[in-house]
Amino acid sequence: MDPTDPRTHDLGFARVDVDRAARTGDPEVVLGQGKRPEQVVALLRTLHERHPDRMVFATRLGPEALELVAGELPDAHVDEVARAATLGPPPAPRGRVLVVAAGTSDAPVAAEAALSVTAHGAGVARIDDVGVAGLHRLLAVRDELAAADALVVVAGMEGALPSVVGGLVGVPLVAVPTSIGYGASLGGVSALLGMLNSCAPGIGVVNIDNGYGAGVLAARIARQSAPRSPGDPR
Repeated sequence: MDPTDPRTHDLGFARVDVDRAARTGDPEVVLGQGKRPEQVVALLRTLHERHPDRMVFATRLGPEALELVAGELPDAHVDEVARAATLGPPPAPRGRVLVVAAGTSDAPVAAEAALSVTAHGAGVARIDDVGVAGLHRLLAVRDELAAADALVVVAGMEGALPSVVGGLVGVPLVAVPTSIGYGASLGGVSALLGMLNSCAPGIGVVNIDNGYGAGVLAARIARQSAPRSPGDPR
């Protein structure tokens, strides 16, 4: 590949895809897992310089990376629950995503999903702790579920919540299995298989603990669902 290619920015340890927003509508996102804290800072700084008018985003950050980002990039917003950091203003929201979590133990994945929705240009709201062990809690918010343009439903254990929600409303639904659960949950495999085998139609499933992937997909669904202004390509 041509090292002078303007579509990339070479940091030595990484070749940043600075053309992705032009191709897809969304800038590259930094996966912090496996990266040194100073690399995360350099990547976020580079992306922000190339996209000063648009929020850039780093996911799966450990405590040291979160601390260094906060110190080196004072304008960044650090979300310790989502284990993520953002820099720059969020895009104007179009469409609305509702992130639904089965239990409070699913909060990190749900928070990652919600932050991903915001960074990718849709409005977002949260409903937490409405798992199937207390169905009255879920039935009480059915109208809110039906009003969304897309749903992200996060659950561990046996992963039943997306099936129940999918049987209550006809909204596009992204299911996220989490690694929360006891031994036979197999680190989220049981929830993943339960969601893949759902009888309810209209459900797509992402990988275990992949709140980021779910948030991006749901945001794009919501953006496409919302009315567009003249000349708006997305």
